[in-house]
Amino acid sequence: MSADRSGPVLVLILGDQLSPALSSLADRHPDDTVVLMAEVMDEATYVRHHKAKIALVLSAMRHFAAELREAGWNVDYVELDDPANTGALTGELARAVARHGARGVQVTEPGEWRLRQAMEQWRTDLPVRLRVLPDTRFICPLPDFYAWAAGRKELRMEWFYRDMRRKTGLLMEGDKPVGGRWNFDAENRAGPEPGATFPVPPHFAQDSTSSAVIALVQQRFSNHFGTLDNFCWPVTRAAAQALCMHFINKRLPHFGRWQDAMVTGQDFVFHSLLAPAINLGLLDPLDICRAAEAEYHAGRAPIEAVEGFIRQIIGWREYIRGMYWLDMPGMATANHLDAHRPLPDFWWTGETKMRCLSEAVRTTRDNAYAHHIQRLMVLGNFALLAGLKPAEVADWFLAVYADAYEWGELPNVAGMALHADGGRLASKPYAASGAYIDRMSDYCGSCAYKVKLKTGPQACPFNALYWHFLARNEGKLGRNPRLAQPYANWRRMSEEKRTETLASADAFLATLEPAEPGWARQA
Repeated sequence: MSADRSGPVLVLILGDQLSPALSSLADRHPDDTVVLMAEVMDEATYVRHHKAKIALVLSAMRHFAAELREAGWNVDYVELDDPANTGALTGELARAVARHGARGVQVTEPGEWRLRQAMEQWRTDLPVRLRVLPDTRFICPLPDFYAWAAGRKELRMEWFYRDMRRKTGLLMEGDKPVGGRWNFDAENRAGPEPGATFPVPPHFAQDSTSSAVIALVQQRFSNHFGTLDNFCWPVTRAAAQALCMHFINKRLPHFGRWQDAMVTGQDFVFHSLLAPAINLGLLDPLDICRAAEAEYHAGRAPIEAVEGFIRQIIGWREYIRGMYWLDMPGMATANHLDAHRPLPDFWWTGETKMRCLSEAVRTTRDNAYAHHIQRLMVLGNFALLAGLKPAEVADWFLAVYADAYEWGELPNVAGMALHADGGRLASKPYAASGAYIDRMSDYCGSCAYKVKLKTGPQACPFNALYWHFLARNEGKLGRNPRLAQPYANWRRMSEEKRTETLASADAFLATLEPAEPGWARQA
């Protein structure tokens, strides 16, 4: 480390840290600071991200750099096509330290384990001091989460969520929850209603910056999954706030009851679509929760809608982030159920006769988006029942969704969807037959398979796969109290019926063609 440097402090801002109140900027002054932002191939390709996700991040980065410059900051911005670009954050940081004669580097902690490990190496490799600051955009600091988790026999989101309600005061009357209950999830499980209409999300026109980025992505990432034809994500703070107000005014009142419903051709239903902007840093999660709470107090949105939305943000979002850092790096390789089937090719092509899965893949391809029930109870449920490799499923989810960063994606896939962590995150596997999908969607009526049939080539594959999953994992799941009834039902079946069911599942599994290697992550 050099002792005679007198240059500025270099503040590195990552692509998902686009917040003016970022901790790495909080104690700095523009007169003595250079902000470094760099578009690098490593970050676009460590998994082969959806074209729309890359376009979203790069465009939002460029707009945020302009925002910082307008606020008086000296921004050193390295574009992807800069001939001197090394293609890696490490290389760009080293070049910038030398270019500016920086006396120190500071950065807000990253959201992903791999980058945190890289930063530890920077402490050794850089000729200046590195300062890594907590990410204050989250409501629960990681040390607080670790303290909450310490010594608990079971870690459950519901108990954490109640503590977060108390901490924030959201939907609280003193020390009691508004409405006398902490959780209104039971009111939030309505299936689709025939003839229902849904508000159209606002469309954000592309300015010259976004148009240039989209052209760049089309050229440089043409072999990546997805399309840019429907690109409509907000890439500025003002646009993200406009989308937030659209949700608060048009969607929130109906969000709760129908948040789990799936409707053919209706990709957004009443969902907020705010997760990409929140995870990029364009919106403050606590501000959004307070805006939703105000709608309840004003009588414009029912408690089940507002509580359900707030729970997703201060409960689930904060909880999975804490669990990610608590359980890494083991979470990335967890495979409690010994699932080893390769990811099927149709997860990329959408070419399957199963209507629910073809719709989930279609909206993912078109929008870099599918809502949480499509992800959990269609895609995740199929991956669980079919025994797909957790690492391949996690890579796919990380690659294809605009809001996906490993801190949020991996716990949802490995823990919530695939039970790969053995139940540490969720108390039971989220396994379901075709009856659940039929109840929560309109997919089954137009599907080539028959949801009422239990076995055979015309039967909904989810039906036999459900029992196949339970049977092959009975040694590990048979004593789970939340699965006592399904296992009792399985054991009551005749030997002939069980044999027929397993054979039907095996016949379907034999038809699955594995995807070619390299679609999600290069070897």
